[in-house]
Amino acid sequence: VTMGDMIFEELEDLMHFSVHDLPTRGYSVMEEIRRQGKLCDVTLKVGEHKFSAHRIVLAASIPYFHAMFTNDMVECKQDEIVMQGMDPSALEALINFAYNGHIAIDQQNVQGLLIGASFLQLQNVKDACCSFLQERLHPKNCLGVRQFAETMMCTTLYDAANSFVHQHFMEVSVSEEFLSLRPEEVLELVGCDELNVKAEEQVFESVLAWVRHQREDRQSCLPELLSKTRLPLCRPQFLADRVQQDELVRCCHKCRDLVDEAKDYHLMPERRPRLPAYKTRQRCCTSITGLIYAVGGLNGAGDSLNVVEVFDPVGNCWERCQPMSTARSRVGVAVVNGLLYAIGGYDGQSRLSTVEVYNPETDAWNRVASMNSQRSAMGTVVVDGHIYVCGGYDGKSSLCSVECYSPETDRWTIVTEMSASRSAAGVTVFEGRIFVSGGHDGLQIFNTVEYYNQHTALWHPSTPMMNKRCRHGASSLGSQLYVVGGYDGSAFLSGAEIYSSMTDQWSQLVAMNTRRSRVSLVAARGRLYAVGGYDGQSNLNSVEVYDPEISRWTFMAPMSCHEGGVGVGCVPLQPA
Repeated sequence: VTMGDMIFEELEDLMHFSVHDLPTRGYSVMEEIRRQGKLCDVTLKVGEHKFSAHRIVLAASIPYFHAMFTNDMVECKQDEIVMQGMDPSALEALINFAYNGHIAIDQQNVQGLLIGASFLQLQNVKDACCSFLQERLHPKNCLGVRQFAETMMCTTLYDAANSFVHQHFMEVSVSEEFLSLRPEEVLELVGCDELNVKAEEQVFESVLAWVRHQREDRQSCLPELLSKTRLPLCRPQFLADRVQQDELVRCCHKCRDLVDEAKDYHLMPERRPRLPAYKTRQRCCTSITGLIYAVGGLNGAGDSLNVVEVFDPVGNCWERCQPMSTARSRVGVAVVNGLLYAIGGYDGQSRLSTVEVYNPETDAWNRVASMNSQRSAMGTVVVDGHIYVCGGYDGKSSLCSVECYSPETDRWTIVTEMSASRSAAGVTVFEGRIFVSGGHDGLQIFNTVEYYNQHTALWHPSTPMMNKRCRHGASSLGSQLYVVGGYDGSAFLSGAEIYSSMTDQWSQLVAMNTRRSRVSLVAARGRLYAVGGYDGQSNLNSVEVYDPEISRWTFMAPMSCHEGGVGVGCVPLQPA
């Protein structure tokens, strides 16, 4: 029977047959043929090193050779092609990669591989090299990696290395790489807002160390470097005892002028607006992620809670953690050295003086010394490692008193009282000073603002807010002070204001999406988070974030356990 005589039932008139691993096996065979030196039709030469290969394989796997061999370039017909500026071992590894898709990256070859992959337009290999370097960033190598990434136009690696330099500045500043930086590179770094330092004194010491490393050549750079160092943010004692007494500073007129300028900042507050804004702007490393803790507060029925939950701004999620030993609403919250303090508040029956502290590493709360006064609805801030509580309500009247807590001695001391009794005021640290805005005394709601200089122990009046408000949120971010929400005596507010010391003026900020009284405001990752509150009808579990780059409020994940009245603190996750 011939083929034409065969009869097929009409099931399917087409069959697909595939060998799925044929391309892989084919490349393996071609790699073996190359190893035997057979059928190779091109030689790549680097210096005295020569590598034989197959044009078709190189063209199929490497974009550079695809363009060369398919576009009638002069090399298309050459048997031997010279590869300029490539490391021989890197070229060999990349040719092997063209056949088997595998490459081993280590500390010795990563730089050569990245240069070679960039030249050959192998973006996947280039990305792998960048990932290798990014995962191995260290205070001793991050400056070199950053410079290399900039040279190779590896944007993601550059940004990661740059962020690492900022986050680990103190360790970086004692490295050989830092001491070997060019003057313009140190100047750029010292002028950066994003340095992660506990105090400006550390930046001064790093500048002096760099200058002394090659004193003869670098001494002339000191005035310009000190002009970028934010000397007004240094403690007066440090300015007098350390900066002013340093021989390099003493023998330079320009340096002495800068020290005098910084001293005037502390002695004559009225002259502060004349200073350039960057000189008094606190460093803020926004690339360090912080976890936001919502402490105590209220449930839907208005009962005080001991519940605590934590928010991850990156993951946009809340998780419950260990509760406090005491229920607390209208509670003060402060963060010192990675520990979260819950201070005073209202337990549903009385105002509290007790204080407890939470350690995120052990997920445990412990009691510490109580305040001298019972307080709820007070303002709580941290300055120079000490906790200050301002005003509040003791169950009978609004308070003008202020207390300061030292974690080292576990003691509360009374400091200078405010000019007015203030409960439910907005309290935050701005340009190294404690700013207290608004609040009420039981009879009237204020728009007035005053600030405390902890070095002179004096309170000074500042420009009043545009609107009177109490139970509002207050926070500083960068070079500006923000107040949001609150209550003005007749309405619950969604509006916000912003204060600049340079203009000494308040101006309107875009309003929140929700009216929020008893709102907590906290800065994290270069943004402001407004947490909870009361809108005039119900307690709120919602959260919204303000991004200053786009001037917009956006809702985030709501709290899972709280409905308003929480105290809030941000615990930085220090880089490993």
